[in-house]
Amino acid sequence: MRFCTFRVPDGRVRAGWLQDDTLVVDMHVVSQGQLPPTMMEFLKDAEANLKMARALADSLQGSLSGNMSSQASSDGHGTGQNGVYLLPEIQLLPPLPRPSSIRDFYAFEAHVKTARKNRGLEMVPQWYEFPAFYFSNHQAVLGPEAQVDIPPGCRWFDYELEIACVIGREGQNIPSEEAHAYIFAYTIMNDWSARDVQREEMKVGLGPAKGKDFATSLGPWLVTPDELERFGASRDEDTDSPLNVGEEVTSRFGKRYNLSMTASVNGMVLSRGNYRDVYFAFEEMIAHASRGVTLYPGDVIGSGTVGTGCILELGPTVHRWLEPGDVVELHIDGLGTLRNTVKG
Repeated sequence: MRFCTFRVPDGRVRAGWLQDDTLVVDMHVVSQGQLPPTMMEFLKDAEANLKMARALADSLQGSLSGNMSSQASSDGHGTGQNGVYLLPEIQLLPPLPRPSSIRDFYAFEAHVKTARKNRGLEMVPQWYEFPAFYFSNHQAVLGPEAQVDIPPGCRWFDYELEIACVIGREGQNIPSEEAHAYIFAYTIMNDWSARDVQREEMKVGLGPAKGKDFATSLGPWLVTPDELERFGASRDEDTDSPLNVGEEVTSRFGKRYNLSMTASVNGMVLSRGNYRDVYFAFEEMIAHASRGVTLYPGDVIGSGTVGTGCILELGPTVHRWLEPGDVVELHIDGLGTLRNTVKG
């Protein structure tokens, strides 16, 4: 399923799911109050709520599309009656407007190697020993189509092409082989970066901080893992043989879905990568993050930038730093497209 948070025409903020690719369902209304009105509340009992949501979505399948299509053809838009809206008449917001936390990892070897090489640095051996992360600002989350401000004093403004997962179960000291069960959904993440600010503060030996904490984009949906089973992943690090649908990955890499990832600026594709190439899979990130610490439903785990996934890595000779008016689109197979405009 694809879950979302959205604003309806009368200004109310609701939560629900995408149905038949063209309709958005208000889960609180269609369940007659049995499902909560927000995604954060939904995640507090994700297993039971997901079971109910799937049953409701199955019962609505087909009948809604016909009814709403006939309404659309007669009056030009859906009515929102019974909690169902046509996709064009609602405004998508961040699927989790205020996550309980955001941990952003550094899990793609190609990105780390190239970014360090561009600065004349070798890889540090410790990077291979554990998946490193920093905490980002969970109160500064943007959704699809939102405008993003360049922070004060920044001249080197950059995007980062990432995939993120959302935790759906509370847990501590989670073994990596059990971690997949704690993932509620995946989404696209853009870790906006003020590179010149980041460069100076990192010289202190702590951070990143102000170079990162002003904005993170998430969206457009939260996509449950079953939706990605059709994207085969490699069985292990030494073979590209595809998985059968539903087959488990048995290597230490966990579930490495074969998800093509691209980023474009003003329609020009700059970045191309694949989640399959991640060095530390989400299962390993979750295991590390939960060591001695409780993870909670609504925590977001970011993958870090895929190889070629930012201007810093590509180099400003490939493309200048972002400027007001630039439209940045991140696309990941199975997850959709996350589009934002740099505010003028």
